[in-house]
Amino acid sequence: MVCPMSISFYRLAPTTPSREQRRLRACTRALGGVLLLLAWMHAAAAPTAADPAQALRAQHRKLSAELDNSSLGRPVQLGSIETPGGLQGDIYAVVEHPLAEVGRALKGSANWCELMLLHINNRRCRVSGAPGSETLTLYVVRRYDQPVDQAFELPFTYRVANATPEYLMIDLSAASGPLGTSNYHITLEAVALDERKSFLHFSYSYDHNLMVKLATQAYLATFGRDKVGFTVEGQSADGKPEHIRGMRGLVERNAMRYFLTLDAYLAAGAKGQSEQRQRRWYAATEQYPRQLHEIDLDTYLVLKREDRQREGLGR
Repeated sequence: MVCPMSISFYRLAPTTPSREQRRLRACTRALGGVLLLLAWMHAAAAPTAADPAQALRAQHRKLSAELDNSSLGRPVQLGSIETPGGLQGDIYAVVEHPLAEVGRALKGSANWCELMLLHINNRRCRVSGAPGSETLTLYVVRRYDQPVDQAFELPFTYRVANATPEYLMIDLSAASGPLGTSNYHITLEAVALDERKSFLHFSYSYDHNLMVKLATQAYLATFGRDKVGFTVEGQSADGKPEHIRGMRGLVERNAMRYFLTLDAYLAAGAKGQSEQRQRRWYAATEQYPRQLHEIDLDTYLVLKREDRQREGLGR
């Protein structure tokens, strides 16, 4: 049955409806049924679209094959983009920890200070402010061998954005950064897959001005020309993978370093000793020497031990 594009209303006489009138009434009923179905579909879909746990599970299903066959030696997928104002790196990973354990370990600004100090360039971390409005200030050096008094400060606003038995979201943001950088965002999402496993999404991004971008590109084209990221862009003549370089390679290396701090902290447990976590983080970075190797283990441990002693922190 083909319905007219518009339906007019007729003044009906108390007689048997004509064929045309019956057709119009049938079309009206059909149209009403379609509209009712569309309204039901919208109502059913709306909670799912607004539910971050469902959205993250959908992402896990989408990436399932890539996670199972990851070239990174673990169920991890990493990607990067150049945003209009800067860079962003995203990591998706399956971890052998139930969501409740992830929440206990990663909820709390002091815990984030502990885990972020595992990063080779982070030399100090302090928390200020009342619970619920905490600021986590990182002191970051450009090279691991620089003294801490040359570190720049990066004050993050720490926020537990969402925490349910099925989903966790933690956000750290810093409006301003050093050397022409700004709008830093570190976000962790986690969803329960089953009683033993969780699926994580870790995102790291920041903006930079034109001068910073040009200076960084110049460094990466000269002194940093051998540095690569994780994304494979092709193959060399001898069949070896060609990894991404330049700005995206830079953000991929840093995103992975930060993700591995989370992984090492979870693996050692919230009650683990600092050196135990440090050894785990270093061992994890050494699985990717082409991208992440900087110093030997002993030098790294001495550096971190000195940082903790200076701050009066325990083991």
